[in-house]
Amino acid sequence: APLVPIGDLLLFSTYDYCLNLGGFANVSFQEGPLRIAYDICPVNIVLNSYAQRLGYPFDDKGQISRQGELNTSLLEALNALTFYSAKPPKSLGLEWVESEIIPILEETSIDDRDVLRTFTEHIAQQIGRQFTKEKASVLITGGGAFNEFLLSRIRAYSKAEIHLPTSDVIEYKEAVVFAFLGLLKFHDRINVLKSVTGASKDHAAGKIFSPIV
Repeated sequence: APLVPIGDLLLFSTYDYCLNLGGFANVSFQEGPLRIAYDICPVNIVLNSYAQRLGYPFDDKGQISRQGELNTSLLEALNALTFYSAKPPKSLGLEWVESEIIPILEETSIDDRDVLRTFTEHIAQQIGRQFTKEKASVLITGGGAFNEFLLSRIRAYSKAEIHLPTSDVIEYKEAVVFAFLGLLKFHDRINVLKSVTGASKDHAAGKIFSPIV
């Protein structure tokens, strides 16, 4: 995720925000001369896990979540996690989910459908508060873009204009950007931004290997 924002900047600059809904939600946007990007919260890494506990590979279009009931005490506990008040650059990983999220979810005695419903609300609240620009346009990609219920809840917490591209862009945007990173490296152009990674300088990462003939 910290490598994609250069592609967002150069390939998808018509949007105010580029939001990816994968295992985690991450966002990229321009703030003055800097590209800002960071992880927002877990998404499919949690939703898929609880859908699988119910016998489904994933929560197709959010239909399972839609059937559950919102648990306000669980929602408050999730929203109180300190990561959400930290300033970027910041990122999340499986270890953080296992140490911070899972214990909160396992402490509840509610139905798994209610966990899905509540966690979906948590995702929507955390994402909705990121779009602070007036009349913002948001490009959404990643598997979570197919979760219709999640998108409806994000819209409930933001006035931003949501844009869903074609299914090919939704599924393969990150792959395209990584190919683009290689092209930038081939031309010795910057492909990693210090404003995103926290590094000391922008640089052209990677190595070019020529095949042996």
